[in-house]
Amino acid sequence: MIRIEPIGGSGPLTQAMATAASGMNTQAVRMRVAAENIANASSTAATGGGDPYRRKLVSFQQSVDRATGASLVRTGGITGDQRDFRTQYDPAHPAADERGYVKMPNIDPLIEQADLRSAQRSYEAGIAVMQQARSLFGKTLDILRS
Repeated sequence: MIRIEPIGGSGPLTQAMATAASGMNTQAVRMRVAAENIANASSTAATGGGDPYRRKLVSFQQSVDRATGASLVRTGGITGDQRDFRTQYDPAHPAADERGYVKMPNIDPLIEQADLRSAQRSYEAGIAVMQQARSLFGKTLDILRS
């Protein structure tokens, strides 16, 4: 988890870094959840007629950091996707029900890959903000030293 502690106040650079760090933390959670969904795209129930892995979804919340006054994004929670499971006819499968159908996870790997890519791009944008703010901090210190 990335944490930004205010240094000598709550100026715009500190706020930018706190906002970027909160976004990076949230996108890291989003990437982990998407990777878990991809890894379980073929997971079935352990017993016949049971439910397989259910796709997980990440929700977000907005908050304000009291120390810096920065607008932050937080993970609101991780919930299960309530869409119906896919079914596949395979009477020889150990998880097949009495009609021979196996419940498959409600995961589309293509959607998960797109979500993973989107989270990665957002994380990279947060890194760019952090680098720019760090550079501005350095230039400010150079001016103060002169």
